[in-house]
Amino acid sequence: MIDNLILGFQVALSLNNLLFAFLGAMIGTAIGVLPGLGPTATISLLLPLTFGLDPTTAIIMLAGIYYGSQYGGSTTAILLNLPGEISAVVTTLEGYQMAQQGRAGAALATAALGSFFAGTVATFVVAASGPVLTQVALSFGPPDYFALMLLGLIVSCVLAQGSVIKAVGMVVLGVCLGLVGTDVQTGQQRFTFGVPELSDGINFVVLAMGLFGIAEVVLNLENPEIRKGIVVKRGKLWLTREEWRYAAPAAVRGTLLGTVLGILPGGGASLSAFASYMLERRITRRPEKFGKGAIEGLAGPESANNAGAQTSFIPLLTLGIPSNAVMALMVGALIIQGIQPGPRMVEAQPQLFWGLIASMWVGNLMLLVINLPLIGMWVQLLRVPYKYLFVGILIFCLIGAYSLNNNVFDMYVMAAFGIIGYVFAKLKMEGAPLLLGFVLGPMMEEHLRRAMLLSRGDAIVFFERPISATLLALAAIALAMMLLPSIRRKKEAAMEAG
Repeated sequence: MIDNLILGFQVALSLNNLLFAFLGAMIGTAIGVLPGLGPTATISLLLPLTFGLDPTTAIIMLAGIYYGSQYGGSTTAILLNLPGEISAVVTTLEGYQMAQQGRAGAALATAALGSFFAGTVATFVVAASGPVLTQVALSFGPPDYFALMLLGLIVSCVLAQGSVIKAVGMVVLGVCLGLVGTDVQTGQQRFTFGVPELSDGINFVVLAMGLFGIAEVVLNLENPEIRKGIVVKRGKLWLTREEWRYAAPAAVRGTLLGTVLGILPGGGASLSAFASYMLERRITRRPEKFGKGAIEGLAGPESANNAGAQTSFIPLLTLGIPSNAVMALMVGALIIQGIQPGPRMVEAQPQLFWGLIASMWVGNLMLLVINLPLIGMWVQLLRVPYKYLFVGILIFCLIGAYSLNNNVFDMYVMAAFGIIGYVFAKLKMEGAPLLLGFVLGPMMEEHLRRAMLLSRGDAIVFFERPISATLLALAAIALAMMLLPSIRRKKEAAMEAG
């Protein structure tokens, strides 16, 4: 592992990769600071820029945007009670209260230091577990991959916010959209409705930019708090001895929790942050402080979200399966570059694999340097009214969509998905399950066909193999956990009515 990490640092510390890691960290922090945007929307907008880059450089920059947004999202959450990113919602609960009490500087320092510690630990976890899981993944056959992807989609529905039925519907819709185009095995066109531009399928980048980028812009324009510029004060940096005493153990607990939850399908930064906050509230010796500026309620989630963000790369790098919407975008970026993520990646692309892992630690160090001294600059960004920012975002989206194939049709498709994404948001239907279904749908179909061909049409093959049988059992348990609460509520309602 040490030799591989040395190779990784040689790649990550090259001038070009350092520059793009810094660029990604800066963009990610800025995006996290600006309320309303997030890593999913930003990465989807920037995917067209990666076409001309080396694959390693491109993925290093996109990864920097992802975990950089976890840092930046805490700034507005603490100073303004406006979470710049979903995982920063928990940060507002205690961080903003600290800011109201004149401890904004201490809260910002806690977020930055906790995130750096968590990022460092998570980087070594990824480095240690990646090759081991890769060896395990090499024993996977088509039935096992199909079962694993099915499990991932079901778990993403279970962990989605809001209605489970809506999440299932979004997954199914995503799978259907992923099947649009020409069938590779038969050469027949499917769901194209005679539109020649759809013969190659719906472009992943266009869908992502519309569903997240355009839709987010329209939603933000409805929010008067985001539309106007805001003036804030940050106060002094640093923590007291008592604050250190409560913050340090919470950061360790948050790091461990986020490291585990980040690996799960549908997990990542958001789930890790919420779980950490609930844990801190449950085990605290001073429950009266929660909701009034408890620093452990800030340090735990801020560490957990960064750890979860980085360990969510593990299933992507080892199995080629995205655990959340941002990882689905990463899969899209790699496929665009002609690289198929999966267990062969560590052998076929060692520089990319280990360079990305090493760049995580380098990027976290950069983010620590960026966030502590430049907090004042990020606050100045909040003075810019959104009415000026959204015009630039829309122009960038249109240029990006057109540049994919020099085709106006892609711009129309992006606009259509922008409207669809806006309607979904109004109906409280998350776009993340749809994106996961869109990415995993064609892969699931491919592995299902292979499994059935190898078994000559006998579906028992899925239950004969230990790995696929175990994964299908876990999927059934997850499905039962998802359906039982609604069945119980219907029974209770029927008994009350009777």
